[in-house]
Formats: sequence, C-alpha cells, structure tokens
Amino acid sequence: MIGHREPLPAAPPYGRSSVAEVFTSAAAALGLDSSLGPFVNALGLPRASRVCVVVVDGLGSALLKRRGGHAPFLRSHLDGARIIGSAFPSTTAASLGSLGTGLSPGMHGLVGYDVLDPEQGKVVNMLGGWDPGVDPLRWQPYPSVFEQTAGQIPVTSVSLPKFADSAMTRAALRGGNYLAAGTLQARVRGAHEQLADSKQALVYLYLNEMDKAGHRYGCGSAEWGAQLEDVDSAIKTLAARVPSDTLLLLTADHGMVDVDVAHRYDFSTEPALIDGLAHTAGEPRMLHLYYEPGLSARGRELLISAWQDAYGQFAWIFTRDQAMGAGLFGDVDPRVLPRIGDLMVAAREPIALYDRRRTSASAMEVVGQHGSLTRAEREVPLLTLNRPGGKVPRG
Repeated sequence: MIGHREPLPAAPPYGRSSVAEVFTSAAAALGLDSSLGPFVNALGLPRASRVCVVVVDGLGSALLKRRGGHAPFLRSHLDGARIIGSAFPSTTAASLGSLGTGLSPGMHGLVGYDVLDPEQGKVVNMLGGWDPGVDPLRWQPYPSVFEQTAGQIPVTSVSLPKFADSAMTRAALRGGNYLAAGTLQARVRGAHEQLADSKQALVYLYLNEMDKAGHRYGCGSAEWGAQLEDVDSAIKTLAARVPSDTLLLLTADHGMVDVDVAHRYDFSTEPALIDGLAHTAGEPRMLHLYYEPGLSARGRELLISAWQDAYGQFAWIFTRDQAMGAGLFGDVDPRVLPRIGDLMVAAREPIALYDRRRTSASAMEVVGQHGSLTRAEREVPLLTLNRPGGKVPRG
C-alpha cells in the first residue's frame, strides 16, 4: 500500500507565519530594502530603529507553557504571544536555514540533520560536521537576509566561537559582523553592547543551552528547568538594558519531546525495512530513506508496506511526491529535490528510529528529540519582550 494511514498535518505556514519570516519582517520593520525587492513584514512587526532577535534553540511553545514556572519573565509575555511554525523537518539546520535566508527548506536546501548529496552519492551532515566535498555557498546559493541588509545598517550575529566560520554559518547566516562569546552571560552582554553602539542595528543572538540540556537530560528534567531559569534571567537583564527604541523578539528553531529508552528502536535489524534502500538519513524522528537506483515499483510497494506494518501506528509514512503535494518543504528548487528522501518516516508518537549501521551508540542515549510534525516539535513562540518606546513588564 502506497501512502500514509493518518492524514499529514498542515504544512508550515511559509510566507505567512513561520521562522522564515522572522528576519525578513525585522528588516521591513527597520525600513530596509533588499536588492531582490522590498522586504515584506509578514509578521506585522512595529517599526523600530533597532531590532534584536533572540533564538533559543529547542524552546518550543508547548515547553515554555508547560515549564513556565522556571521562566517568570518569559511567562509574563505569554498572554497574546504569537505561535509560529518551525521549518520542516523541525530541526536546527532546516529552521536556521529558513531564518537566515527567509526561504523554505525546499529552496535553501538544508532539508534535514543529514541528507543525501546526489553529486557525491553519500549522506552529508548539515549542522556541525559538513563534508569537505560540500561547498556551503554552492549548496545554499541564495543571499542571506544579513547579506542583503549589512550594507544599510550594522548587522551582527552574536553566538558561540565555534560557529564563527562554520559551514552552517556560511551557508545560511553569512553576512554582517560576527561577535563570538562563550558563556550565556557574555553573549547577552555582547548583544546589548551592539545595540547600544549604533542608532540603527539588527542583532541576532543565538542561545543553545536549552537544546543541549534537552538532548542530554530530557526536556522534562530538573536540569532542563534549571537551564531555563538561567536563560530567563539573562533575557530579563537584556530586556531591561536595551535602548528604548529597540524591538526585542524571542523565538526558537523547534520544540522537543522526550523519548524513553525503551522506545528508541534500531530498524536496521529488520531486513524488510532496509532491503531496497541505498541510503538512510535525516534524524531519529524524521527519516529520509533513499531507494536503490532502479528499484522496481513492486520493490517500492513492498518497502512501503513493510514500514507501514512496522511503524504505521506510530508515524506518518509518506513519499517524496506526497511531501511535495502537502507543501511540507515549501517551494522546492529542482537542485534540492534529490536531497529529499524518496520515502519519509515522521514519528507521531514518542519514538525514535535509528540505523545502527551508520550511527554511534551514543546517539541512542539522546533523551530529548525533535524533527517531526507534532505540534510539540513544530510550534515555536514569537514573544515581543520590549516594544520601541514601551516598558518591560515585571517578571
């Protein structure tokens, strides 16, 4: 049987209310133009002289609401806060790619944690371990929002030192200045200084502490809650110090769900699930599966049926054509199409699927996970923490 049993959720609202509209709307709010045409303020942000966008990696809307007791300042801004969509898959590479370029994953090409490089015929990483045979500027050739705006006002990324010249940065977040700072407090202080130094500015502040804690301990853990308290305190400090004409926004790249160790499965032990596959990629909650060249229609049907029998109760299982029809990747550049799996498996329940032939044992120790289409993974907050000329509510 070809297809998925449960209807696919609606695609991310690209062009209207997704992470792809955050920086383009911020540029429009600053009154900036692009060489490609006027920036569109799809999110309806107020005009400002300075904009700071804080991206808290892994802080989904559901998590912020559920564990808001650890974040009194952020919680005080939840009433009337907007929920926007992550990119698909709901993973850092895809969503930061959309944040940085204003494009859907189908256009910028960072369509998963790792994906097939058709030119080399092998799976390559899109986050922290890019293959030396992949040129970030060829893989993602479209200009970033920072490139389009840096000639008009000071544009600064404030992030960790290791990301300053990373392939991910060069692919999707290139342009402007880069301020490297190691600790959470140093990054927040750096963002404040950049805003204070110019009458106009666009600042991007990246905080990865929540994502790291979630992967290691789980987003339901005490450690995750303690880390949220630190982030909340740091953001409250930033909101109190930024110039009064600053628009301070907070969003995230994805949410997260915890997966119990008993529900982390090695599918490579089942011959019916891998016979006919040339490559497996993606992430444990959103697999990209690539057929062997020349696999017959009957072979494809058998493979899809095997996946439906094994995991159809727990996951959406769909083909590339179905993903395109549903708009999950948005508009798709023809060069990107073969990077997307022929068959995809997106977890609907709290499970994780591994191909242990190519993943390490430590990968199966990850507790908090993401990548799929569930609301917990794909819905992220857009909080306005300081309006130009306005006051910051007490936390």
